[in-house]
Amino acid sequence: MRIVATWGACALTWVALVVPDQPAELSLLSLLRIPVEAVVLLALFLALPRRAGRAVAVAAGVLLGILADLKLINGGFYETLDRPAHLITDWPLVGSAMDYIAATYNGDLAATLAILVAVALLALVTLITLSAVRVRTIVQRHRMNTARILSALAIVWALCAVLGVQFASGQPIAAHTAATLAYQEVSQVRTDLQDRTTYAQQLSSDRFDSTSGSTLLGGLRGKDIVLAFVESYGRTAVEDPAIAPGVLAMLDSRTHDLAAAGFSARSAFLTSPTAGGGSWLAHSTLLSGTWVNSPARYRGLLRSTRTTLVADFDRGGWHTVATMPAVFKDWPDGAFYGYSRIDTGKTLDYQGPHFGWSPMPDQFTLSWIGDHDLTPGRAIPAMVEVELTSSHHPWAPLPRAISWSAVGDGSIYNPMPAQGMQKGETWRSATQVRAAYGRSIQYSLTTLISFLKRYGTANTVLIFLGDHQPAPIVTGRGASRDVPITIVARDPAVLDQISAWGWDDGLRPSNTAPVWRMDSFRDRFLAAFSTGTP
Repeated sequence: MRIVATWGACALTWVALVVPDQPAELSLLSLLRIPVEAVVLLALFLALPRRAGRAVAVAAGVLLGILADLKLINGGFYETLDRPAHLITDWPLVGSAMDYIAATYNGDLAATLAILVAVALLALVTLITLSAVRVRTIVQRHRMNTARILSALAIVWALCAVLGVQFASGQPIAAHTAATLAYQEVSQVRTDLQDRTTYAQQLSSDRFDSTSGSTLLGGLRGKDIVLAFVESYGRTAVEDPAIAPGVLAMLDSRTHDLAAAGFSARSAFLTSPTAGGGSWLAHSTLLSGTWVNSPARYRGLLRSTRTTLVADFDRGGWHTVATMPAVFKDWPDGAFYGYSRIDTGKTLDYQGPHFGWSPMPDQFTLSWIGDHDLTPGRAIPAMVEVELTSSHHPWAPLPRAISWSAVGDGSIYNPMPAQGMQKGETWRSATQVRAAYGRSIQYSLTTLISFLKRYGTANTVLIFLGDHQPAPIVTGRGASRDVPITIVARDPAVLDQISAWGWDDGLRPSNTAPVWRMDSFRDRFLAAFSTGTP
């Protein structure tokens, strides 16, 4: 048992030092690299007296355990959001993750997983600390052999470092993974703390803050505006060879249908501040015209007096509405944006089933908007922001399109979840996941265009865009953060006002279409449609 414990302690300490924090880089060879931190620790264990050596072993074990936890957390972030975690700004995402698990599976599972993860992270720190202490004890018992091993490791590490020897690209044999991660985390904390001041300065600068309501958005006066965020509608949907053919064929077909109904469209790309999740960061970036790429910036925005696109439309004379089918708790954030009315999952009166995470089909949500906000004979035009959720991870089961007159209270959807492909079937392979994602995008976009044909008039303007790219299981690692955006109108004067933008005709942006950062859209939009504004 002592032998097993000794080898286990050595192996665990070694793995904790060399294991990468990005799952894509994990391989057997990545664990065979030589960590410089091991060389340093062995030297300290040999040189220091007993009490000091034990203290160093405990401190090193705790630090290494914390770094191991960070590697696991980073691995989860890379697999979902395609980025590492930020220690001091990402804590609100824990609650979002639990809400997702509770909505997609059940609340008990979310609570259980949270407890298990917390226990596992604490246990890992404890085990690695005990392992470091045991390694130090073995070093003291076998000083001569340890000295030989240390000399060999130091020489090999130095030679490999000088010669740049690698097992594979980005995996040098002479490793310093733990030290690098520690440095990056400290640097990121410093950057995140400094960013508060930087972002506060950005929030105070708004070129349209003093624009009068009579000129603000005058080019859209009398138009009903529907601003639709399509969940996870990313550039991958229109360019990936395994997904795009079906989506593009659908968009081309719907472009012809809209043209026959008198509508025209222009499309391009926006670069989202997030990927894989964090929809609210994209929503607030587009509406505020500032780069909201972290929960900390989002909280800073809500505490500010920044004017958003919602308030701009309100000041210009529109009745502003938020339709948020996935919101079932209190949503104090809505007060910041200044909507005239907020419809949430609690008030939409939906009597049907959930579809995976999505609490209701997009067709029901859009039917509600058409029947409540776009009714004819209104004296005040509407500006409706809507979140479409049917294309949200895990992309199964998926609703089917039905007749708009049959939507009703949504109870007609009750049999559908059991009739479609289930989450367990979909997630058997990445290929099936990607196919399910493509089908969900086709459903959401088809429903959105069908909604425009049913409820749209000469005074309707539809702006729809993705909030972010889907998770890396669909896009692969390192994909762009671009999302398509399209503006559709029947009145040709609307699109004439953005002719200088150079956007592509139709519902599908080409791979050469313009790409803007998402935070630039608000100012360009206001400049194009506000009379007398350069």
